[in-house]
Amino acid sequence: MISNNTLFPSTKKILIIGDVILDVYHFGRVDRVSPEAPVPVVQVTRSINRLGGAGNVANNISSLGKEAVLLGYLGKDYNNQHVKELLKNSHIDYNLVDTQHPTITKMRVVSGVQQIVRVDFEEIYTINDEVERNQRTFIDKNIDAYDTIILSDYGKGAITNKLSEYIIDKANKHNKVIIVDPKGTDWEKYRNATMITPNVKELGDVVGYKIANEDDSIVRVGREVLKKYDIKYLLVTRSEKGMTFFDTDTIHHIRTHATEVFDVSGAGDTVVATLATAISSGYEWIEAVKLANKAAGIVVSKIGTEPITYKELENTIYEFKEDKKLVSQETIESLSASLHEDGRKIVFTNGCFDIIHKGHIKYLQAAKKLGDILIVGLNSDSSIKRLKGPERPIKAEDERALILCSLEFIDYVVIFDEDTPFLTIKKIHPDILVKGGDYKVENVIGKEFAKETILIPFVDGYSTTSTINKMKE
Repeated sequence: MISNNTLFPSTKKILIIGDVILDVYHFGRVDRVSPEAPVPVVQVTRSINRLGGAGNVANNISSLGKEAVLLGYLGKDYNNQHVKELLKNSHIDYNLVDTQHPTITKMRVVSGVQQIVRVDFEEIYTINDEVERNQRTFIDKNIDAYDTIILSDYGKGAITNKLSEYIIDKANKHNKVIIVDPKGTDWEKYRNATMITPNVKELGDVVGYKIANEDDSIVRVGREVLKKYDIKYLLVTRSEKGMTFFDTDTIHHIRTHATEVFDVSGAGDTVVATLATAISSGYEWIEAVKLANKAAGIVVSKIGTEPITYKELENTIYEFKEDKKLVSQETIESLSASLHEDGRKIVFTNGCFDIIHKGHIKYLQAAKKLGDILIVGLNSDSSIKRLKGPERPIKAEDERALILCSLEFIDYVVIFDEDTPFLTIKKIHPDILVKGGDYKVENVIGKEFAKETILIPFVDGYSTTSTINKMKE
């Protein structure tokens, strides 16, 4: 798990259950046609192994900095060790049962960016009651460790009707989000899931006829499926046309962010993984969908089942980061704990910030330089009225918060309703507590919860009160 994860701060793990696949790639060049048959001869120059199927979902989640736990099946064969080695290298925990079936393996031969051939080694898993019971027992014992569960169904036998129904029922009883990447024509086993994420072909499979990849057709069929299977959300991935997101009240068409498509292998896995990671970290569903759309646009420009990385995603979503700067009192404690766990040095300061001026900017910039993460506590409107009188604040708290969130050197803003930030500081336990130079350290509220308290002098001649008085004159 990576550090410096401010986009996805939740400490909860994500559970992935499904068909684990080993993807093998042989890359080479084609210089001639075989004399044995009219087929190209590929001179292999390098070979790589990748996690596929449910393993690729877990790998994407791990690459985004979240803890992933993988449940599924492998064969008792040589490729079993390849899969486990890849999981270990990606820091993914797993509970994989060895079966008499071969480890599902897809081998691709690629020249340049062109796939020449794919060879599959697989049998549909036949899972007996005892093995399935062991998986259910694992889920029962560990369900509290997860807030999001993914069913990654590639139709290879890992997601049986009985197991799927059990997991969804269990997840709903424990208020867990359950996201399904579906396969096949029988969606009864996905009934009551939180979200299902078919592509256009998979949506057509479940209704029994081919669907045109047009907005009207997708909307009509999507509404029908959403209602029929009691799904809370439906996300239809539509290749070059992006995605269509359904909830019970609204429909959103999100257009693609892909620049150039080289390989769509694993794009659906990336979508599901990014969705789960974002939802687990407190994003709203529409935000998570837009983020997943961006991730899909990045991953299809890669060759093979290469996971999206945190850095790639972070570089494209500054607008999401800005939106997520405003943190509620309910989540600031868990966010701070995650930042501390990742070794981030947290700086906290607070104020009304009614009319932002040069003094505020210099003060906040100096505070940011003291650590890695700057959290600003903002007095609510009612708090300011009690402290400064009925004519204040000049700007409402939502406007003041928006202005602070737009400043690059501020990482998070949290609004507090009390006269002092004492309770907020207690939740954050900052490494450094910063106050203005007109305070004395011994008088700083909440200093007992910080490792260090530092006073920063104000810029002479700048204050909100003097600014307001000049405006009145």
